[in-house]
Amino acid sequence: MNLSPALQKAYTQEHLSAREAQRLAEFIAWGPVVFQASRLMLKFGILDMIRDSEDGMTRGEIVEKTGLSDYAVKCLLEASLCIGSLLVNPETDRFILSKTGWFLINDPATRANIDFNHDVNYEGWFRLEESLVNGKPEGLKHFGEWATIYEALSELPPKVRKSWFGFDHFYSDHSFDEALKIVFDIYKPRTLFDVGGNTGRWALRCVDYDPDVKVTILDLPQQIAMMKEQTCGEKGAERIDGYGINLLDQTQHFPHDREIDAIWMSQFLDCFSMPEIVSILKRAKEAMMPHTRLFIMETLWDRQRFEPAAFCLTMTSLYFTAMANGNSKMYNTEDMEHCIHEAGLQIETVHDNLGQGHSILVVKS
Repeated sequence: MNLSPALQKAYTQEHLSAREAQRLAEFIAWGPVVFQASRLMLKFGILDMIRDSEDGMTRGEIVEKTGLSDYAVKCLLEASLCIGSLLVNPETDRFILSKTGWFLINDPATRANIDFNHDVNYEGWFRLEESLVNGKPEGLKHFGEWATIYEALSELPPKVRKSWFGFDHFYSDHSFDEALKIVFDIYKPRTLFDVGGNTGRWALRCVDYDPDVKVTILDLPQQIAMMKEQTCGEKGAERIDGYGINLLDQTQHFPHDREIDAIWMSQFLDCFSMPEIVSILKRAKEAMMPHTRLFIMETLWDRQRFEPAAFCLTMTSLYFTAMANGNSKMYNTEDMEHCIHEAGLQIETVHDNLGQGHSILVVKS
């Protein structure tokens, strides 16, 4: 396993004392309520009001300001103290924000992850064991009877859909500026397939960045319908087309009626098992000319500069297990290289550390 330097340091040797390891084990055992208590400290605004106070707040002041009972506030404050998001002055009994509490409030990745896990995943996690055994997203049954979450997106409750797209867009959008420069400044495509283009956010960025490029989004028919709603009236939308395709069906192929310069797959292949990825890449290869380049943008967990990112990505793999499709994950470099070579393609170059830890694999036939 080829780990980045930060991950090599974190994952190849023991760093904790016995007491620290025991505390972490208890933290894991109480993980569900740690999450909910911390989420409610944010929802009720308690962390924010403590942050905004001059020298911290007493329990009574928080009760008065929130309107919650003394019992509710006491439970949340004591839990947060032990979780590590608050500190207390034992002489004045005033609570102040810790560094962890500051990140809970201010780190946009943390906030996106909290909403995603509460609204989309929390109740589905209970069926993780079944999902691992059966190879199906058994947790998705919480919302309805679908084979994958992608078929369900247009029908999920609005709050759930908002948190799902908030999570998805947060991680992709932060890399788009750098990705556009790589795709268009270096390779200058005139035509581009956006595979798994979802609501068309990348396609809109493409037609805005390059006034001549034409983009065709390949996605499920229901996603194409959603994309057309989202892009209608936007600048350059007349250069965005849609092509309905179920890429899990190996008999369905990429369009062959046009010459294509670039094929873009962003946070897409992680939605499939490795055999499915090979099948998709083989069909992409059918549409490629010698000059065509395939751009695969993924958050490969083993290439992360910082350990917390790898932690988030490996946990996200279990979202795919329980909620998304039951058989995909956030892959490492070795996995993705295997799929690319199995499909008869070659990696030309790799661009690392884009946005929130993305890499772009530039692939040729």
